[in-house]
Amino acid sequence: MKIALLARNPKLYSHLRLVEAARERGHQIEVIDTLRVYLAIGEGPPQIRYQRRMLDDFDVVIPRIGASITQYGTAVLRQFEVLGTYPLNESQAIARSRDKQRSFQLMARKGIGLPVTAFAHKTRQADDLIDMVGGPPVVIKLVEGTQGIGVVLAETRNTAKSMIEAFGSLNANILIQEFIAESKGEDLRCIVIGDRVVASIRRRGAPGDFRSNLHRGGHAEAVKISPLERKTAVKAAKSLGLNVCGVDMLRANRGPVVLEVNSSPGLEGVEKATGVDIAGAIIGFLEKNARPHRTKTRGKG
Repeated sequence: MKIALLARNPKLYSHLRLVEAARERGHQIEVIDTLRVYLAIGEGPPQIRYQRRMLDDFDVVIPRIGASITQYGTAVLRQFEVLGTYPLNESQAIARSRDKQRSFQLMARKGIGLPVTAFAHKTRQADDLIDMVGGPPVVIKLVEGTQGIGVVLAETRNTAKSMIEAFGSLNANILIQEFIAESKGEDLRCIVIGDRVVASIRRRGAPGDFRSNLHRGGHAEAVKISPLERKTAVKAAKSLGLNVCGVDMLRANRGPVVLEVNSSPGLEGVEKATGVDIAGAIIGFLEKNARPHRTKTRGKG
């Protein structure tokens, strides 16, 4: 196969591993800077160009689109889709996963366990928002935040009201979420490929920090998950239409609850904690599911 890897930084661990895994299996792979791709749409066939050449001969595209460039990144990916290139994850599925409210709506429709969550923009009804999720303590997040940035734990009603008002002054979308105390600052990251969980880790927050993000100083270790947790992770991925993703869950007393579904999960923490070749499994999925270069369908919708 000839593979395009859409990524801004070719030196990141995840991208290096995907390139390594593809080449070990005899495939051609090229890292393409997403923001340096340019597109043309008009009367003739759609065009997608990079460094003055057409990108119309790839069999597969692996999108590693950062959250900050979701809009342009998914536009580039859609152009590959129009040209008949097989995407590891489709542009629409990535867009769903990046929209926290939409992703929660879709998962709730499928009966997937979720923490009780309220969404707001600028509101004076802080007390009502806090009551909607069961009262303090509550977790307050910037909807656009990533890697634990813009996430705070408000242990009292007054603190929660102050934080909601402060975030409101930023003209930002926020969510207020019940605090799952029994998770004790731990969560699960499950890597889903196709219809199965291929690896799972338990992440613990840094001392004194309820957030478990590895980027914030957390610790990861391999963990055995229950059949229900495995089923929940796969169901969450399917509800958003993702072939490959990381599903973050908490172990609540009522069962697993999904915090987030990440369409471009980092591979380093999971591979090093579990010893599982995630990059190789992703390339293996593409070998089984990607169709060859479809010259005859170029330019069709």
